[in-house]
Amino acid sequence: MRRHARAVRAQGLFDEVLEGSWKEEPSLRQLLRLARFRDVTVVPLFVSEGYFTGTVIPRELGFEWRGPVPPGGLTAVIDGHRVHYTRPYGVHPDMAEVIAARAAEVCGEWDPARTALVVLGHGTGRDRQSQQAIEQAAAALRGRGRFAEVQALYLDQAPRVDDWAALTRAPDVVIVPFFASEGWHTQDTIPHDLGLTGAVTEFPELPGGPRRVFYSRPVGTHPAVTRVIVRLVEDSLDAPLSPEEPAWRAAGAALLRASSGEAGLAVGELQVTPLPDGRCDLRSQVDAGRTDLTTVALSDLSAWTGRTADGTHRPIRTQRSLPRGWWAEVETSELRAALHAVYPAVLEEAYAWENGTLPVIPWTDTAERQSGLYAAVRRASPAQVAQARHKTCASCLRTPLWAGEPLSATFLTGDPQALPCPEACTLLVAAVREELGSHQETPAQGEVTHV
Repeated sequence: MRRHARAVRAQGLFDEVLEGSWKEEPSLRQLLRLARFRDVTVVPLFVSEGYFTGTVIPRELGFEWRGPVPPGGLTAVIDGHRVHYTRPYGVHPDMAEVIAARAAEVCGEWDPARTALVVLGHGTGRDRQSQQAIEQAAAALRGRGRFAEVQALYLDQAPRVDDWAALTRAPDVVIVPFFASEGWHTQDTIPHDLGLTGAVTEFPELPGGPRRVFYSRPVGTHPAVTRVIVRLVEDSLDAPLSPEEPAWRAAGAALLRASSGEAGLAVGELQVTPLPDGRCDLRSQVDAGRTDLTTVALSDLSAWTGRTADGTHRPIRTQRSLPRGWWAEVETSELRAALHAVYPAVLEEAYAWENGTLPVIPWTDTAERQSGLYAAVRRASPAQVAQARHKTCASCLRTPLWAGEPLSATFLTGDPQALPCPEACTLLVAAVREELGSHQETPAQGEVTHV
């Protein structure tokens, strides 16, 4: 997700490129609060349509829509923003060429008469819609005569990839995973279950004769996907763009004022110190005065602070686990981006709280909004919610306003530990569900929950 966002950002086509996730920060619920402009286009980084693209993401963004997204996407006015929501990139017609490009990386100049292509999807019995993108891409490539045969096969439904030798006839077979990213399936289970030993595997003793299998990287990590994302955005911009959000600029000005004093600004576990040359020094507060720190560029700051000292992933950045041993020096104009890289959305939420415009969503409303397997949290008792909150929130710097805890100031007005939390996060929702003893909700079709 971040790699595609950087590539889109580098093209300079848009004034702002944001990233959001369902179970990480910044969350989908925070996205509009972060937006500088009132016109926002959201592209789900999914390889297919399904429950998440048709229900979860629209719901979390504030759309009333539920179900398959129309070909032209959705548009609604939400919290003063005009929001455009597109279909996932995996259903775009250009993805057929991305599959062919992945095949070319491992197979080179193949003989169309002797080469079969397998487009490999995850598959699910829960949503027929999830396999349509794979079927459409396979059909498009099948009609171009570039392969002797093109098959759409799956991990968890028929026709299964385990049967590739019986379902294809060509001596050379190229398998391209139609997955959004590298992961457990593409790197471990698929090669192991199929007996693949690398990019090319020889099978000299199959019933139909010797065969070669070429195994590519997943389609979602190919650089050409960036062009597909841009196309989706450009196709959705059919009206004059809306102006800048005044509160966005005002929040940035408040940050500069708060950090301009000689002592700088403390935010959670982070210390921001103004330098004589007009730049700012950022580091963990416990590293004050150290000169043996690793220099981290602004572009790497989010990834660097996204893990603890022992390498554990930090989906909620405001937990008391900010890694030590680094420092970043940024221009004053970059301070907001740097703070966002360390603590996403805390500036916008603190500014809104200071000005009485931050909506606080009580737990009952958050629970009522859940669907699918997470709808079970609606019946959680106050004791179960409290137990889940203790496990999830005890190490978080944020003050849970949604639970009724008071907050008289924020880090913008002198209290570095005062970070407002207006709504229970998805990790807490998952923790409440665990307290109920239910099974975890899992994405269909190998989806990843990024936009």
